[in-house]
Amino acid sequence: MSKAQNQYDFGLDKNAANFVQLSPVSFLARSASVYPNLTSTVYEGRVFTWAQTYERCKRFASFLSKRGIGYGDTVAAMLPNIPAMNEAHFAVPMTGAVLNALNIRLDAASIAFQLDHGGAKIILVDPEFMAVIGDALKQMKGPKPLIVDVDDASFPGGQRMGEIEYEDALASGDPNFDWKPIKDEWDAIALSYTSGTTGNPKGVVTHHRGAYLNAASNILAGNLGQHPIYLWTLPMFHCNGWCFPWTVALSAGTNICLRKVDPTKIFQLIAKHGVTHMCGAPIVYNTLINAPDAPKGKSAKPVVGLIAGAAPPVAVLEGAESIGIRLTHVYGLTEVYGPASVCAEQPGWDNLPADQRAQLKRRQGVPYPLEEGVTVLDPTTMKPVPRDGETIGEVMIRGNIVMKGYLKNEKATREAFEGGWFHTGDLGVLDETGYVIIKDRSKDIIISGGENISSVEVEDVLYKHPAVLFAAVVAKPDSKWGEVPCAFVELKEGAKATEAEILTYCKQLLPGFKSPKAVVFGPIPKTSTGKIQKFMLRNQVESAKAISA
Repeated sequence: MSKAQNQYDFGLDKNAANFVQLSPVSFLARSASVYPNLTSTVYEGRVFTWAQTYERCKRFASFLSKRGIGYGDTVAAMLPNIPAMNEAHFAVPMTGAVLNALNIRLDAASIAFQLDHGGAKIILVDPEFMAVIGDALKQMKGPKPLIVDVDDASFPGGQRMGEIEYEDALASGDPNFDWKPIKDEWDAIALSYTSGTTGNPKGVVTHHRGAYLNAASNILAGNLGQHPIYLWTLPMFHCNGWCFPWTVALSAGTNICLRKVDPTKIFQLIAKHGVTHMCGAPIVYNTLINAPDAPKGKSAKPVVGLIAGAAPPVAVLEGAESIGIRLTHVYGLTEVYGPASVCAEQPGWDNLPADQRAQLKRRQGVPYPLEEGVTVLDPTTMKPVPRDGETIGEVMIRGNIVMKGYLKNEKATREAFEGGWFHTGDLGVLDETGYVIIKDRSKDIIISGGENISSVEVEDVLYKHPAVLFAAVVAKPDSKWGEVPCAFVELKEGAKATEAEILTYCKQLLPGFKSPKAVVFGPIPKTSTGKIQKFMLRNQVESAKAISA
Protein backbone atom coordinates (compact mmCIF):
# COMPACT_ATOMS: atom_id res chain seq x y z
CA MET A 1 0.00 0.00 0.00
CA SER A 2 1.38 3.38 -0.97
CA LYS A 3 1.44 6.20 1.55
CA ALA A 4 -1.39 8.70 1.61
CA GLN A 5 -0.43 11.87 -0.26
CA ASN A 6 -0.67 15.34 1.19
CA GLN A 7 0.06 18.91 0.17
CA TYR A 8 3.82 18.39 0.61
CA ASP A 9 3.89 15.64 -2.00
CA PHE A 10 2.98 17.80 -4.99
CA GLY A 11 5.41 19.91 -7.00
CA LEU A 12 8.19 19.44 -4.44
CA ASP A 13 10.28 16.76 -6.11
CA LYS A 14 14.00 16.09 -5.93
CA ASN A 15 16.01 17.83 -8.61
CA ALA A 16 19.59 18.73 -9.42
CA ALA A 17 19.30 21.94 -7.43
CA ASN A 18 18.07 20.47 -4.15
CA PHE A 19 19.41 16.91 -4.00
CA VAL A 20 22.93 15.55 -4.50
CA GLN A 21 24.13 12.01 -3.88
CA LEU A 22 26.62 12.03 -1.01
CA SER A 23 30.23 11.06 -1.74
CA PRO A 24 33.42 11.97 0.17
CA VAL A 25 35.17 12.65 -3.15
CA SER A 26 33.40 16.02 -3.06
CA PHE A 27 35.46 16.97 0.00
CA LEU A 28 38.64 16.97 -2.09
CA ALA A 29 37.11 19.15 -4.79
CA ARG A 30 35.93 21.66 -2.18
CA SER A 31 39.27 21.95 -0.35
CA ALA A 32 41.14 22.29 -3.65
CA SER A 33 38.80 25.12 -4.64
CA VAL A 34 38.61 26.95 -1.30
CA TYR A 35 42.13 26.29 0.02
CA PRO A 36 44.23 25.54 -3.09
CA ASN A 37 47.51 26.71 -1.58
CA LEU A 38 47.21 25.09 1.84
CA THR A 39 49.40 22.05 2.42
CA SER A 40 47.55 18.78 2.03
CA THR A 41 50.34 16.24 2.37
CA VAL A 42 53.84 15.99 3.81
CA TYR A 43 56.07 12.96 3.40
CA GLU A 44 59.84 12.62 3.55
CA GLY A 45 60.59 16.05 2.10
CA ARG A 46 57.74 15.96 -0.43
CA VAL A 47 54.99 18.54 0.05
CA PHE A 48 51.74 18.89 -1.88
CA THR A 49 49.01 21.52 -1.73
CA TRP A 50 45.31 20.73 -1.96
CA ALA A 51 45.26 21.95 -5.54
CA GLN A 52 48.16 19.66 -6.41
CA THR A 53 46.60 16.68 -4.64
CA TYR A 54 43.34 17.22 -6.53
CA GLU A 55 45.21 17.33 -9.83
CA ARG A 56 47.20 14.20 -8.97
CA CYS A 57 43.98 12.34 -8.14
CA LYS A 58 42.35 13.43 -11.40
CA ARG A 59 45.42 12.35 -13.34
CA PHE A 60 45.39 8.88 -11.78
CA ALA A 61 41.63 8.57 -12.27
CA SER A 62 42.23 9.43 -15.92
CA PHE A 63 44.91 6.76 -16.17
CA LEU A 64 42.57 4.19 -14.62
CA SER A 65 39.78 5.18 -16.97
CA LYS A 66 42.05 4.79 -20.01
CA ARG A 67 42.85 1.29 -18.77
CA GLY A 68 39.16 0.42 -18.77
CA ILE A 69 38.50 0.83 -15.08
CA GLY A 70 34.95 1.95 -14.37
CA TYR A 71 31.79 1.35 -12.40
CA GLY A 72 31.99 -1.70 -10.13
CA ASP A 73 35.61 -2.60 -10.92
CA THR A 74 38.07 -3.25 -8.11
CA VAL A 75 41.44 -1.54 -7.72
CA ALA A 76 43.69 -2.98 -5.00
CA ALA A 77 46.54 -1.29 -3.15
CA MET A 78 49.41 -2.83 -1.19
CA LEU A 79 50.84 0.37 0.22
CA PRO A 80 52.00 1.84 3.53
CA ASN A 81 50.92 5.31 4.69
CA ILE A 82 52.37 7.24 1.75
CA PRO A 83 50.80 9.94 -0.47
CA ALA A 84 49.73 7.45 -3.16
CA MET A 85 47.66 5.50 -0.63
CA ASN A 86 45.84 8.67 0.39
CA GLU A 87 45.31 9.70 -3.23
CA ALA A 88 43.85 6.31 -4.13
CA HIS A 89 40.94 7.00 -1.76
CA PHE A 90 39.81 9.72 -4.18
CA ALA A 91 41.14 8.69 -7.59
CA VAL A 92 39.63 5.20 -7.55
CA PRO A 93 36.05 6.26 -6.68
CA MET A 94 36.31 9.11 -9.21
CA THR A 95 36.01 6.40 -11.85
CA GLY A 96 33.13 4.62 -10.12
CA ALA A 97 35.49 1.82 -9.10
CA VAL A 98 35.98 0.30 -5.64
CA LEU A 99 39.19 0.54 -3.59
CA ASN A 100 40.50 -2.62 -1.94
CA ALA A 101 43.24 -1.52 0.47
CA LEU A 102 45.14 -4.68 1.42
CA ASN A 103 46.64 -5.37 4.83
CA ILE A 104 50.38 -4.97 4.24
CA ARG A 105 51.22 -7.67 6.80
CA LEU A 106 49.30 -10.47 5.09
CA ASP A 107 50.91 -13.57 3.64
CA ALA A 108 50.79 -14.47 -0.05
CA ALA A 109 47.95 -16.99 0.30
CA SER A 110 45.68 -14.48 2.02
CA ILE A 111 46.45 -11.81 -0.56
CA ALA A 112 45.83 -14.23 -3.42
CA PHE A 113 42.42 -15.11 -2.00
CA GLN A 114 41.43 -11.46 -1.64
CA LEU A 115 42.61 -10.50 -5.13
CA ASP A 116 40.65 -13.40 -6.59
CA HIS A 117 37.57 -12.89 -4.45
CA GLY A 118 37.42 -9.14 -5.05
CA GLY A 119 38.33 -9.43 -8.73
CA ALA A 120 41.03 -6.75 -8.64
CA LYS A 121 41.93 -5.54 -12.14
CA ILE A 122 44.79 -3.24 -11.07
CA ILE A 123 47.00 -3.28 -7.99
CA LEU A 124 49.33 -0.57 -6.67
CA VAL A 125 52.41 -2.07 -5.04
CA ASP A 126 55.15 -0.57 -2.86
CA PRO A 127 58.66 -2.02 -3.42
CA GLU A 128 58.73 -3.40 0.13
CA PHE A 129 55.94 -5.82 -0.75
CA MET A 130 57.02 -6.92 -4.23
CA ALA A 131 58.11 -10.39 -3.08
CA VAL A 132 54.88 -11.27 -1.30
CA ILE A 133 52.78 -9.87 -4.16
CA GLY A 134 54.84 -11.91 -6.62
CA ASP A 135 54.07 -15.06 -4.64
CA ALA A 136 50.40 -14.09 -4.34
CA LEU A 137 50.06 -13.64 -8.10
CA LYS A 138 51.43 -17.16 -8.63
CA GLN A 139 48.80 -18.54 -6.25
CA MET A 140 45.86 -16.70 -7.83
CA LYS A 141 43.29 -18.83 -9.61
CA GLY A 142 41.74 -16.06 -11.71
CA PRO A 143 43.02 -13.31 -14.02
CA LYS A 144 46.07 -11.42 -12.74
CA PRO A 145 45.73 -7.68 -12.09
CA LEU A 146 47.90 -5.12 -13.85
CA ILE A 147 50.64 -3.96 -11.48
CA VAL A 148 51.46 -0.29 -10.91
CA ASP A 149 54.75 0.17 -9.06
CA VAL A 150 54.79 2.94 -6.45
CA ASP A 151 58.44 3.78 -5.92
CA ASP A 152 59.47 5.27 -2.59
CA ALA A 153 62.88 6.91 -2.31
CA SER A 154 62.76 6.54 1.48
CA PHE A 155 62.69 2.75 1.17
CA PRO A 156 66.06 1.29 0.18
CA GLY A 157 65.94 -1.83 -1.91
CA GLY A 158 63.09 -3.50 -3.70
CA GLN A 159 62.65 -3.74 -7.43
CA ARG A 160 59.95 -3.00 -9.95
CA MET A 161 57.73 -5.75 -11.25
CA GLY A 162 54.88 -3.72 -12.74
CA GLU A 163 54.04 -2.41 -16.17
CA ILE A 164 54.27 1.24 -15.16
CA GLU A 165 55.41 3.36 -12.21
CA TYR A 166 52.85 5.49 -10.34
CA GLU A 167 54.34 8.89 -11.17
CA ASP A 168 54.55 7.89 -14.84
CA ALA A 169 50.91 6.84 -14.69
CA LEU A 170 50.03 10.27 -13.29
CA ALA A 171 52.04 11.97 -16.01
CA SER A 172 50.05 10.11 -18.65
CA GLY A 173 46.74 11.14 -17.11
CA ASP A 174 44.62 14.19 -17.88
CA PRO A 175 44.92 16.92 -15.17
CA ASN A 176 41.47 18.13 -16.24
CA PHE A 177 39.85 14.70 -16.16
CA ASP A 178 36.10 15.24 -16.04
CA TRP A 179 35.18 12.78 -13.33
CA LYS A 180 31.47 12.25 -12.89
CA PRO A 181 29.63 12.38 -9.54
CA ILE A 182 28.15 9.05 -8.52
CA LYS A 183 24.62 8.18 -9.57
CA ASP A 184 23.74 6.51 -6.28
CA GLU A 185 25.29 7.13 -2.87
CA TRP A 186 24.55 3.47 -2.06
CA ASP A 187 27.20 2.48 -4.61
CA ALA A 188 30.24 0.69 -3.19
CA ILE A 189 33.29 2.82 -2.45
CA ALA A 190 35.56 0.32 -0.71
CA LEU A 191 36.16 -3.38 -0.12
CA SER A 192 37.90 -4.29 3.15
CA TYR A 193 38.58 -7.80 4.38
CA THR A 194 38.09 -8.79 7.99
CA SER A 195 41.02 -10.37 9.79
CA GLY A 196 39.23 -13.62 10.52
CA THR A 197 41.12 -16.20 12.56
CA THR A 198 39.48 -19.24 10.96
CA GLY A 199 38.55 -19.82 7.33
CA ASN A 200 38.67 -17.17 4.67
CA PRO A 201 38.12 -13.51 5.65
CA LYS A 202 34.85 -11.82 4.74
CA GLY A 203 34.82 -8.95 2.25
CA VAL A 204 33.15 -5.93 3.84
CA VAL A 205 31.56 -3.65 1.25
CA THR A 206 31.02 -0.02 2.26
CA HIS A 207 29.22 2.75 0.38
CA HIS A 208 29.75 6.41 -0.50
CA ARG A 209 27.02 7.66 1.85
CA GLY A 210 28.53 5.92 4.87
CA ALA A 211 32.04 7.12 4.06
CA TYR A 212 30.76 10.69 3.68
CA LEU A 213 28.90 10.64 6.98
CA ASN A 214 31.61 8.92 9.00
CA ALA A 215 34.23 11.34 7.70
CA ALA A 216 32.10 14.17 9.04
CA SER A 217 31.45 12.27 12.28
CA ASN A 218 35.21 12.01 12.84
CA ILE A 219 35.50 15.79 12.86
CA LEU A 220 32.75 16.13 15.45
CA ALA A 221 33.86 13.24 17.66
CA GLY A 222 37.57 14.01 17.44
CA ASN A 223 37.26 17.79 17.72
CA LEU A 224 39.28 18.30 14.54
CA GLY A 225 37.80 21.63 13.53
CA GLN A 226 39.39 23.23 10.46
CA HIS A 227 42.95 22.67 9.22
CA PRO A 228 44.12 19.99 11.67
CA ILE A 229 47.62 18.55 11.33
CA TYR A 230 46.97 14.83 11.24
CA LEU A 231 49.73 12.25 11.81
CA TRP A 232 49.20 8.90 10.09
CA THR A 233 50.01 6.40 12.85
CA LEU A 234 46.90 4.38 11.94
CA PRO A 235 47.27 2.20 8.82
CA MET A 236 45.34 3.62 5.88
CA PHE A 237 44.41 0.09 4.86
CA HIS A 238 42.56 -0.46 8.16
CA CYS A 239 38.88 0.41 7.54
CA ASN A 240 40.20 2.97 5.03
CA GLY A 241 42.12 4.61 7.86
CA TRP A 242 38.82 4.93 9.81
CA CYS A 243 37.72 7.22 6.93
CA PHE A 244 40.37 9.79 7.85
CA PRO A 245 41.66 10.32 4.29
CA TRP A 246 38.22 11.80 3.61
CA THR A 247 38.03 13.46 7.04
CA VAL A 248 41.28 15.38 6.52
CA ALA A 249 40.07 16.47 3.08
CA LEU A 250 36.78 17.73 4.52
CA SER A 251 38.60 19.73 7.20
CA ALA A 252 41.27 20.95 4.74
CA GLY A 253 43.92 19.66 7.09
CA THR A 254 47.41 18.33 6.50
CA ASN A 255 48.28 14.64 6.16
CA ILE A 256 51.62 13.91 7.79
CA CYS A 257 52.39 10.53 6.21
CA LEU A 258 54.40 7.96 8.13
CA ARG A 259 55.68 4.74 6.61
CA LYS A 260 55.80 2.79 9.87
CA VAL A 261 55.29 3.38 13.59
CA ASP A 262 58.60 4.62 14.98
CA PRO A 263 58.34 6.38 18.39
CA THR A 264 61.42 8.56 17.85
CA LYS A 265 60.22 9.70 14.44
CA ILE A 266 56.68 10.25 15.70
CA PHE A 267 57.87 12.62 18.41
CA GLN A 268 60.07 14.42 15.87
CA LEU A 269 57.15 14.88 13.46
CA ILE A 270 54.86 16.08 16.25
CA ALA A 271 57.38 18.74 17.22
CA LYS A 272 58.39 19.72 13.67
CA HIS A 273 54.94 20.01 12.11
CA GLY A 274 52.83 20.91 15.14
CA VAL A 275 50.74 17.74 14.89
CA THR A 276 47.32 18.24 16.45
CA HIS A 277 45.62 14.86 15.93
CA MET A 278 46.38 11.16 15.56
CA CYS A 279 44.65 7.79 15.88
CA GLY A 280 45.70 4.33 16.96
CA ALA A 281 45.18 1.16 18.93
CA PRO A 282 46.19 0.98 22.61
CA ILE A 283 49.42 -0.76 21.61
CA VAL A 284 50.56 2.30 19.63
CA TYR A 285 50.05 4.68 22.53
CA ASN A 286 51.57 2.24 25.00
CA THR A 287 54.65 2.03 22.79
CA LEU A 288 54.93 5.83 22.76
CA ILE A 289 54.41 6.09 26.53
CA ASN A 290 57.23 3.63 27.20
CA ALA A 291 59.65 5.00 24.59
CA PRO A 292 62.91 6.09 26.25
CA ASP A 293 62.83 9.45 24.45
CA ALA A 294 59.16 10.21 25.14
CA PRO A 295 58.74 13.91 26.04
CA LYS A 296 57.35 14.57 29.50
CA GLY A 297 55.71 17.53 31.19
CA LYS A 298 56.23 20.91 29.53
CA SER A 299 58.38 19.41 26.76
CA ALA A 300 55.42 17.36 25.50
CA LYS A 301 53.39 18.90 22.68
CA PRO A 302 49.59 18.71 23.13
CA VAL A 303 47.96 16.23 20.73
CA VAL A 304 44.40 14.93 20.55
CA GLY A 305 44.37 11.18 20.01
CA LEU A 306 41.57 8.76 19.20
CA ILE A 307 42.08 5.32 20.74
CA ALA A 308 40.00 2.32 19.70
CA GLY A 309 39.24 -1.22 20.68
CA ALA A 310 38.06 -2.76 23.91
CA ALA A 311 38.37 -0.70 27.06
CA PRO A 312 41.95 0.66 27.06
CA PRO A 313 43.91 0.04 30.26
CA VAL A 314 43.76 2.91 32.74
CA ALA A 315 47.57 2.91 32.70
CA VAL A 316 47.50 3.77 28.99
CA LEU A 317 45.02 6.63 29.40
CA GLU A 318 46.99 8.12 32.29
CA GLY A 319 50.34 7.51 30.59
CA ALA A 320 49.21 9.23 27.40
CA GLU A 321 48.34 12.37 29.36
CA SER A 322 51.87 12.37 30.81
CA ILE A 323 53.35 12.70 27.29
CA GLY A 324 50.86 15.32 26.12
CA ILE A 325 48.32 13.12 24.32
CA ARG A 326 44.70 13.63 25.34
CA LEU A 327 42.83 10.48 24.38
CA THR A 328 39.21 10.06 23.33
CA HIS A 329 37.97 6.52 23.23
CA VAL A 330 36.10 5.32 20.14
CA TYR A 331 34.84 1.88 19.22
CA GLY A 332 33.85 0.17 16.02
CA LEU A 333 34.59 -2.52 13.47
CA THR A 334 35.44 -2.83 9.79
CA GLU A 335 31.73 -3.37 9.13
CA VAL A 336 30.93 0.12 10.46
CA TYR A 337 33.74 2.06 8.71
CA GLY A 338 35.94 2.04 11.82
CA PRO A 339 34.64 4.16 14.70
CA ALA A 340 30.89 3.93 15.35
CA SER A 341 30.71 5.11 18.96
CA VAL A 342 32.57 7.58 21.13
CA CYS A 343 33.00 8.08 24.83
CA ALA A 344 31.46 11.55 24.72
CA GLU A 345 33.06 13.54 27.52
CA GLN A 346 30.83 15.37 29.95
CA PRO A 347 31.40 18.75 31.66
CA GLY A 348 33.31 18.33 34.89
CA TRP A 349 35.36 15.29 33.92
CA ASP A 350 38.53 17.36 33.63
CA ASN A 351 38.19 18.34 37.28
CA LEU A 352 38.23 14.75 38.49
CA PRO A 353 41.34 12.93 39.74
CA ALA A 354 43.26 11.20 36.94
CA ASP A 355 42.22 7.68 37.94
CA GLN A 356 38.50 8.56 38.10
CA ARG A 357 38.70 10.44 34.81
CA ALA A 358 40.40 7.46 33.17
CA GLN A 359 37.70 5.07 34.38
CA LEU A 360 35.03 7.24 32.75
CA LYS A 361 36.98 7.70 29.51
CA ARG A 362 37.64 4.00 28.96
CA ARG A 363 33.99 3.24 28.25
CA GLN A 364 32.97 2.53 24.66
CA GLY A 365 30.41 5.30 24.89
CA VAL A 366 27.44 6.43 22.86
CA PRO A 367 26.59 6.52 19.13
CA TYR A 368 28.95 8.47 16.88
CA PRO A 369 27.45 11.87 15.96
CA LEU A 370 25.98 10.64 12.67
CA GLU A 371 25.42 6.98 13.61
CA GLU A 372 21.84 6.08 14.50
CA GLY A 373 22.29 3.70 17.39
CA VAL A 374 24.88 1.81 19.43
CA THR A 375 23.58 -0.17 22.38
CA VAL A 376 23.59 -3.54 24.15
CA LEU A 377 20.74 -5.94 23.40
CA ASP A 378 19.73 -9.38 24.55
CA PRO A 379 20.42 -11.33 21.32
CA THR A 380 17.47 -13.63 22.00
CA THR A 381 14.77 -11.04 22.67
CA MET A 382 16.48 -8.12 20.86
CA LYS A 383 15.52 -5.92 23.82
CA PRO A 384 17.95 -3.52 25.56
CA VAL A 385 19.61 -4.92 28.67
CA PRO A 386 19.02 -3.07 31.97
CA ARG A 387 21.27 -0.08 32.66
CA ASP A 388 22.79 -1.78 35.67
CA GLY A 389 26.39 -2.26 34.54
CA GLU A 390 25.95 -5.97 35.22
CA THR A 391 23.65 -7.62 32.67
CA ILE A 392 25.65 -8.78 29.68
CA GLY A 393 24.29 -8.65 26.15
CA GLU A 394 25.64 -8.18 22.64
CA VAL A 395 26.78 -4.80 21.37
CA MET A 396 24.72 -3.89 18.31
CA ILE A 397 24.79 -1.00 15.85
CA ARG A 398 22.42 0.49 13.29
CA GLY A 399 22.39 3.50 11.02
CA ASN A 400 23.76 4.95 7.80
CA ILE A 401 27.32 4.17 8.80
CA VAL A 402 26.95 0.40 8.51
CA MET A 403 28.26 -1.69 5.61
CA LYS A 404 26.21 -2.77 2.61
CA GLY A 405 27.11 -6.34 3.54
CA TYR A 406 29.66 -9.07 2.83
CA LEU A 407 30.74 -9.57 -0.78
CA LYS A 408 29.38 -12.80 -2.31
CA ASN A 409 28.20 -14.01 1.10
CA GLU A 410 24.45 -13.52 1.47
CA LYS A 411 24.16 -15.94 4.40
CA ALA A 412 26.71 -14.07 6.51
CA THR A 413 25.08 -10.76 5.58
CA ARG A 414 21.63 -11.95 6.68
CA GLU A 415 23.02 -13.25 9.96
CA ALA A 416 24.90 -10.02 10.63
CA PHE A 417 21.73 -7.92 10.18
CA GLU A 418 19.26 -10.22 11.91
CA GLY A 419 16.59 -8.32 13.81
CA GLY A 420 17.38 -5.01 12.14
CA TRP A 421 20.70 -4.44 13.92
CA PHE A 422 24.31 -5.20 13.03
CA HIS A 423 25.57 -7.89 15.43
CA THR A 424 29.15 -7.09 16.48
CA GLY A 425 29.92 -10.28 18.38
CA ASP A 426 31.19 -8.15 21.28
CA LEU A 427 29.69 -8.61 24.73
CA GLY A 428 28.98 -5.59 26.89
CA VAL A 429 26.80 -3.90 29.48
CA LEU A 430 25.06 -0.55 29.78
CA ASP A 431 25.86 1.70 32.72
CA GLU A 432 23.28 3.90 34.40
CA THR A 433 23.88 6.74 31.91
CA GLY A 434 23.47 4.51 28.85
CA TYR A 435 27.16 4.31 27.96
CA VAL A 436 28.34 0.99 26.55
CA ILE A 437 31.09 -0.87 28.37
CA ILE A 438 32.53 -3.81 26.45
CA LYS A 439 33.33 -6.81 28.58
CA ASP A 440 34.80 -9.05 25.92
CA ARG A 441 34.46 -10.70 22.56
CA SER A 442 31.98 -13.54 22.91
CA LYS A 443 34.78 -16.02 22.25
CA ASP A 444 37.06 -14.40 24.84
CA ILE A 445 34.78 -14.69 27.88
CA ILE A 446 36.25 -17.26 30.29
CA ILE A 447 33.71 -19.42 32.13
CA SER A 448 35.35 -20.89 35.22
CA GLY A 449 33.27 -22.98 37.57
CA GLY A 450 30.12 -21.42 36.15
CA GLU A 451 31.39 -17.86 36.70
CA ASN A 452 31.94 -15.47 33.77
CA ILE A 453 35.36 -13.80 33.74
CA SER A 454 36.11 -10.85 31.47
CA SER A 455 39.60 -11.16 30.05
CA VAL A 456 39.58 -7.37 29.58
CA GLU A 457 39.10 -6.83 33.33
CA VAL A 458 42.04 -9.09 34.18
CA GLU A 459 44.22 -7.47 31.51
CA ASP A 460 43.50 -4.04 32.96
CA VAL A 461 44.96 -5.16 36.28
CA LEU A 462 48.03 -6.63 34.60
CA TYR A 463 48.71 -3.36 32.78
CA LYS A 464 48.92 -1.59 36.14
CA HIS A 465 51.99 -3.61 37.08
CA PRO A 466 55.06 -1.40 36.54
CA ALA A 467 56.98 -4.10 34.67
CA VAL A 468 54.24 -5.01 32.18
CA LEU A 469 54.34 -3.59 28.64
CA PHE A 470 51.63 -5.74 27.02
CA ALA A 471 49.24 -8.31 28.45
CA ALA A 472 46.62 -10.74 27.18
CA VAL A 473 44.44 -13.24 29.00
CA VAL A 474 42.84 -16.37 27.52
CA ALA A 475 41.17 -19.51 28.82
CA LYS A 476 43.32 -22.49 29.78
CA PRO A 477 41.82 -25.96 30.30
CA ASP A 478 41.50 -27.02 33.94
CA SER A 479 40.40 -30.42 35.24
CA LYS A 480 38.47 -28.96 38.18
CA TRP A 481 37.03 -25.65 36.94
CA GLY A 482 36.73 -26.42 33.24
CA GLU A 483 38.83 -23.41 32.30
CA VAL A 484 40.83 -20.76 34.15
CA PRO A 485 42.53 -17.50 33.15
CA CYS A 486 46.04 -17.75 31.75
CA ALA A 487 48.06 -14.53 31.39
CA PHE A 488 50.53 -13.79 28.62
CA VAL A 489 52.89 -10.98 29.57
CA GLU A 490 55.45 -9.00 27.58
CA LEU A 491 57.74 -7.05 29.90
CA LYS A 492 59.09 -3.57 29.41
CA GLU A 493 62.69 -3.32 28.22
CA GLY A 494 65.03 -3.90 31.17
CA ALA A 495 62.18 -4.86 33.53
CA LYS A 496 62.03 -8.10 35.47
CA ALA A 497 59.19 -10.03 37.06
CA THR A 498 58.49 -13.63 38.04
CA GLU A 499 55.33 -15.66 37.61
CA ALA A 500 54.84 -15.76 41.38
CA GLU A 501 55.15 -11.98 41.59
CA ILE A 502 52.56 -11.41 38.84
CA LEU A 503 50.13 -13.93 40.34
CA THR A 504 50.44 -12.41 43.80
CA TYR A 505 49.91 -8.91 42.37
CA CYS A 506 46.70 -9.98 40.61
CA LYS A 507 45.33 -11.72 43.70
CA GLN A 508 45.66 -8.46 45.61
CA LEU A 509 43.42 -6.66 43.10
CA LEU A 510 41.06 -9.37 41.85
CA PRO A 511 38.78 -12.01 43.36
CA GLY A 512 40.48 -15.38 43.52
CA PHE A 513 38.46 -16.98 40.72
CA LYS A 514 39.32 -14.10 38.35
CA SER A 515 43.05 -14.12 39.04
CA PRO A 516 45.31 -15.81 36.47
CA LYS A 517 46.44 -19.31 37.37
CA ALA A 518 49.49 -19.21 35.10
CA VAL A 519 51.73 -16.62 33.43
CA VAL A 520 53.59 -17.04 30.14
CA PHE A 521 56.37 -14.50 29.47
CA GLY A 522 57.56 -13.44 26.04
CA PRO A 523 56.63 -11.40 22.95
CA ILE A 524 52.87 -11.31 22.34
CA PRO A 525 51.76 -11.75 18.69
CA LYS A 526 50.00 -8.72 17.24
CA THR A 527 48.39 -7.72 13.97
CA SER A 528 49.71 -4.82 11.90
CA THR A 529 47.00 -2.61 13.43
CA GLY A 530 48.15 -3.41 16.96
CA LYS A 531 45.51 -5.94 17.93
CA ILE A 532 46.76 -8.82 20.03
CA GLN A 533 46.20 -12.11 18.21
CA LYS A 534 44.46 -14.02 20.96
CA PHE A 535 43.63 -16.92 18.70
CA MET A 536 47.34 -17.74 18.57
CA LEU A 537 47.53 -17.62 22.37
CA ARG A 538 44.43 -19.80 22.67
CA ASN A 539 46.04 -22.32 20.33
CA GLN A 540 49.21 -22.26 22.42
CA VAL A 541 47.38 -23.26 25.62
CA GLU A 542 44.80 -25.40 23.78
CA SER A 543 41.85 -23.33 24.95
CA ALA A 544 39.51 -25.28 22.69
CA LYS A 545 40.00 -28.36 24.88
CA ALA A 546 38.59 -26.54 27.90
CA ILE A 547 35.19 -27.65 29.13
CA SER A 548 33.28 -24.72 30.64
CA ALA A 549 31.95 -25.91 33.97
